[in-house]
Amino acid sequence: MTPKPPPPRIPTAAETLKHPAFRTAIWRLKPDRKGLAAVGNGRGGPFRISWEIHGVGPIKVVLIMGLGALKSAWQRQTLHFGHERRDEYSVLLFDNRGVGESDKPFMRYSTSEMALDIAELLADPAVGWLPSFPLPSSPSDPPAARTLHVVGTSMGGMIAQELAVLIPHSLASLSLIGTAAAVENTTTFTENIMKIASMILPKGGDRSMADATRSIFAHEWISLPDDVHLPDPATTPGCLPPFADSLSSTEGTGGNDDKYLRFDTNAQRFVAQELHKQMDPAGGRFKLKGFILQLIAAGWHRKSPEQLAAMADAVGRERILIMHGVEDGMITIPHGHKLIDYVKPEKGLVLEGLGHAPLLERWKWFHELLTEHFLAGEKLSGRG
Repeated sequence: MTPKPPPPRIPTAAETLKHPAFRTAIWRLKPDRKGLAAVGNGRGGPFRISWEIHGVGPIKVVLIMGLGALKSAWQRQTLHFGHERRDEYSVLLFDNRGVGESDKPFMRYSTSEMALDIAELLADPAVGWLPSFPLPSSPSDPPAARTLHVVGTSMGGMIAQELAVLIPHSLASLSLIGTAAAVENTTTFTENIMKIASMILPKGGDRSMADATRSIFAHEWISLPDDVHLPDPATTPGCLPPFADSLSSTEGTGGNDDKYLRFDTNAQRFVAQELHKQMDPAGGRFKLKGFILQLIAAGWHRKSPEQLAAMADAVGRERILIMHGVEDGMITIPHGHKLIDYVKPEKGLVLEGLGHAPLLERWKWFHELLTEHFLAGEKLSGRG
């Protein structure tokens, strides 16, 4: 029997903090619009959702992040669609309730309630991507009304399922990445309990950071050199230098401090971004309370085969993409197979050598795939 290879080494927090690239790990991509939208009135609120729109193009993309992650976790996609292709795309980012710059109400969270947050955000006059919410019922489904391209990853994919139930005829396309109809125990009882415990414990220790990294990403990718496509403040529209004094500044010093830098490995870039989240100088962007409340929402998410089939009928299976990595250690591959079987999308991808986060692991291919999917949805809606 071939011995099992040792797990890939994950850089420590101390090593990462010393790296010259650490201070440039979060890119300063200036939004075209941003704000705080009041949602949840009559549902325990109101409370505020922090949002940004990057780009001015006609193709509207809604990105829904997963458990405990901030809107900056989409920065590769924000750069690609909202800045380098800003005349083609408008990209809506936001912090889900419980994290980031959004409010963190102490109450029962659910994926259906979080989807209602997004629907109300889309209808907020400052965003203006839905004419109103709730939408008036109509027996007709004019293709021109389908203007939104919704992409959800992990818990964000669960929320995206619920959003698609709420506003199916507003969706030009739906992409569900590394997610599930319901989280089920597909490992041993002990492994499942240990995984949940490691998620609940604060992520300050090197061991918990290493465990999370190995669960999220394909092991081969972890140790590869940092391959990210970096923004350039000199040429990237709306990109500020990493050390500009304020968001109103558009000029740097002209030296090396104006450049975004690479890390040694892919894993080290991920560790750096997690450390930035935990070490937020303003305090409060990542709190254990909000994380646990989001975890409960993900754990209780349930969509039956019948509910998902009805959602797919309303959205249109030709508009739906589902993707799952075989090496996903967070939401294991049986979940992906079940979701594809329930929804029966036109595109159901199960990919070898991929973990939980194609938006990071295969960012170039992921952008090409999304572009193709978005354009197909535009064409189906009479705009391509």
